[in-house]
Amino acid sequence: MSTQSTQEAVAEIWNLFRETDSRLARLAAETRQQFRETDSRLARLAAETRQQFQETDGRLARLAAETRQQFQETDERRAAKAREQFQEIRKQFRETDERLDRRFSETDAALRRLEGMFGIQWGRMMEALVQPAVLQLFREWGINVHRTSRRVESQVNGQHMELDLVLENDVDVVVVEVKSLVRVQDVDDLVVDLTTLPTFFTRFAGRSVYGGIAGLEFAEGADRYAFRQGLFVLALSGEGMVKIRNGSNFRPKDFGQR
Repeated sequence: MSTQSTQEAVAEIWNLFRETDSRLARLAAETRQQFRETDSRLARLAAETRQQFQETDGRLARLAAETRQQFQETDERRAAKAREQFQEIRKQFRETDERLDRRFSETDAALRRLEGMFGIQWGRMMEALVQPAVLQLFREWGINVHRTSRRVESQVNGQHMELDLVLENDVDVVVVEVKSLVRVQDVDDLVVDLTTLPTFFTRFAGRSVYGGIAGLEFAEGADRYAFRQGLFVLALSGEGMVKIRNGSNFRPKDFGQR
């Protein structure tokens, strides 16, 4: 091969190398551009995905907040309704209690009136039973009274005293309190009346003053208590007669102020 032919072959091969390098350079540039475009698309896709996730998280957060708000409003409505129902129930209970209190008060008042009426009637019956027998009973005890009075009253300085039965002569006075049921307090009240008798009834001043208490029943040992206070105790016997129950060794107390 001639020198010229060799040079031409080398030049052709060199041109082929240069064209190949150029094509490779263009391909590399195109490839790099494609990678850059792909990276850009991937970056945009990642950004869009993050945005979507953020928007989804925001929607979920808003939904959670709205759900909590709804539950809170529901709970508040339920609590308010429950409070309202509770207040209504309390009001009904108060009204019921007030009605019951009024009913009990009215019933108690009626029972007290009824008890008072029975007490008065029993007391009057006892007075009617006691009065005919007392003169003879006390004469047998050596107190020679001969006058009886019922419902003797006096008022001094705004204070009032009423005596159920009074037996007397010129030197002695016997005051008998009559009760259907005799209690210890009744005995104490009679003792107070006997000690202050001349203040309310001046005509009894200077006389011997004795006391007696008569009853259908005696509660709380009131009869024994009356014995110890020096009082006569009168009660119905089994035969329906009024008797003095004090024993023969009893010594009555003289409450008179001389």
